[in-house]
Amino acid sequence: MFPTTRPRRLRRSGVLRDLVRETRLAPADFVYPLFVKHGKGVRDPIGSMPGQFHFSPDTLVEEVGAAREDGVKAVLLFGLPERKDATGSEAWDDGGAVQVAVRALKAAYDDVLVVTDVCLCEYTSHGHCGVIEAGAVKNDPSLELLARAAVSHARAGADIVAPSDMMDGRVGAIREALDGSGHEDIAILSYAAKYASAFYGPFREAAGSAPQFGDRRGYQMDPANTDEALREVALDLEEGADIVMVKPALAYLDVVLRVKDAFGVPVAAYNVSGEYSMLLAAAERGWIDRERAILESLTSIKRAGASIILTYFAREAARLLR
Repeated sequence: MFPTTRPRRLRRSGVLRDLVRETRLAPADFVYPLFVKHGKGVRDPIGSMPGQFHFSPDTLVEEVGAAREDGVKAVLLFGLPERKDATGSEAWDDGGAVQVAVRALKAAYDDVLVVTDVCLCEYTSHGHCGVIEAGAVKNDPSLELLARAAVSHARAGADIVAPSDMMDGRVGAIREALDGSGHEDIAILSYAAKYASAFYGPFREAAGSAPQFGDRRGYQMDPANTDEALREVALDLEEGADIVMVKPALAYLDVVLRVKDAFGVPVAAYNVSGEYSMLLAAAERGWIDRERAILESLTSIKRAGASIILTYFAREAARLLR
């Protein structure tokens, strides 16, 4: 008790604070999400996400090289198709933007981990994550298409495939398809607890993936539920997921903690587009300190139990930490 006990003694200098720090953030924790489209020399700004761009495969290689120099060696790729159709067929086209980009990255760098998003929403004319029949998103017919996309990504050289669609049974279908095509070493990072969140708005502009009718609450999770998240994670692990993700991150840190405590497996958290853009908007107005807010928010995700953080701040945060 005071005055014998004085916690402030361990806060007197930066060196001392570093020695007793409980949570350590490092560039190796980050996965950098990137948007790729067809073409050459493309580096188009994304209006709702300042500092983020649409890249063609050649400029993507340059961006990943720069991130690599910053210490970030893991990326997540989202594709923008040349054309969209009812089934999202470019998702499994070996000549698709993601597949071309994966091959380009693997040819350029032997130490960059490439994760690919597996979903249909960017590729479908209706903007939903599965097949539409009679005006409704149908779960089971969507599984084969998602599995085809995952195999196509693996064939291109992806290290990890990341299904984000929230169809029931998709992890098992993808695992079976990967194993059956000789890709048993390809890991699955499952968007296991993906919530129907308001924080995806900027991403939907960036990926051109806004639904053309209705919404995604019929297959993404209710923000009020946490027990359900544990059930979703358990199912995905049983089906063969190697890593599980909670998305979004900052509004769901309690879920990150519960998942980590319950399962003890590698847990990822996605610091999503709305979280990114809100912080930038506040910093631009001088309401918060940009650099401190970036590191504080990312540290909170790590502190909650995430060993992997997907964030558009990856490069900037890596430079700040360095």
